[in-house]
Amino acid sequence: MPPQPSLPEPAHADLDSMLSRKFGREVANYFSGSPLNRVSFLRTNHDFITKALTHPSTSFLLFNDLSPLATDPTKLAYAKHEDVRELIGQNPFEKSEEQLIKEYNSSVTLPLVLFLGLDERRKDGFEHGIYKGQAFFAVDVTPKGTVEKQASAVVEAMKKKGLQFIEGRVHMTLNAPEAAIYAQARALLDWNARNPFCGGCGQPTLSVNAGTKRTCPPTDFSSLANAQGATTTLETPRERLACVTRKGISNLSFPRTDPTVIMAVVSHDAKRVLLGRQKRWPPYWYSTLAGFCEPAESVEEAVRREVWEESGVHLGRVVIHSTQPWPYPANLMIGAIGQALPDGEGIHLEHDPELEDAKWVPIDEVREALRVGTSGLGDPAAEGYKEGNLRLPPKTAIANQLLTAVVGGFLEVGE
Repeated sequence: MPPQPSLPEPAHADLDSMLSRKFGREVANYFSGSPLNRVSFLRTNHDFITKALTHPSTSFLLFNDLSPLATDPTKLAYAKHEDVRELIGQNPFEKSEEQLIKEYNSSVTLPLVLFLGLDERRKDGFEHGIYKGQAFFAVDVTPKGTVEKQASAVVEAMKKKGLQFIEGRVHMTLNAPEAAIYAQARALLDWNARNPFCGGCGQPTLSVNAGTKRTCPPTDFSSLANAQGATTTLETPRERLACVTRKGISNLSFPRTDPTVIMAVVSHDAKRVLLGRQKRWPPYWYSTLAGFCEPAESVEEAVRREVWEESGVHLGRVVIHSTQPWPYPANLMIGAIGQALPDGEGIHLEHDPELEDAKWVPIDEVREALRVGTSGLGDPAAEGYKEGNLRLPPKTAIANQLLTAVVGGFLEVGE
């Protein structure tokens, strides 16, 4: 099995408090634990963003078609302002949001530049009032539109430095702090890429607030496309169709996060764990059950529904354990532990055909699989694994953390 990165340290891990004494140590999952302070309230402060953008200590994480720049699959690589200046300009944040909206031209490609936050551990970094640290930005360098030539030049320049844009899902390999930075950047870039048109009226949108909001301008200096799809720039802007998003705050304008439940299910006597597998998984590979929350549904209700739909098992008490951001594309995995009802442990797969198999596995077998049988899909198991035994997800997956909690005595009653 390839080397696995360490998990992030929980916030205030050594702090003694009533909550930690009652519920135990906080669990931090992979893709969480970012070292950056997002200072989200400063994203509209153009003086702050401008100074941060051009400071010598500032780092830029580049993405080509959502693939991040890296030295190898275990370490991200960062660029400087001079590396991307020909693409993004000296200062893409020079104009206010109001000015950008007023001058909007949908036929012109504006390179996407995201402000990610400040690493406050760097005392020699950027300083703005009481806010200090090394600033981090993400830049989309995908060659496209009217900046295709400039973006291609950036991509080639990075490759000449011996760097690479890692394709596919980059996870289970980056160290914990970089994984969190990557997750934030990828999720925001993906959201911007998926929403070039307004969900309210269907017209092109403009990215503002340092990449964390899309607005639907009321006017456009670009003409409507002709029969050949061509546009021209107008001397005076044309009025666009009315849009509901201009009348107030709208969730169509901001990044979405989709809540997903994932649960370790234990038997009524707490001696077995319910595991399932999909057809596409490698032999002997099982995991916890999971599914999306539906509208007007609590987390506890979603856990009970998904478990019954996928396995036929009926749950009683459900407890939230921990959460994990998952940037593919924008999920928040809400980890829970549920216990089956005494007469609800029968497995029936005829409701939802998602699972190929589901079974109750003794706790001791799960414990052994966590010791030697974990890996990513397609990766070999750890040394000591015997072919034919149970396989489980690695520690970077929240499923692993839920199972670890169960075999570690999460359900035991304290004194």
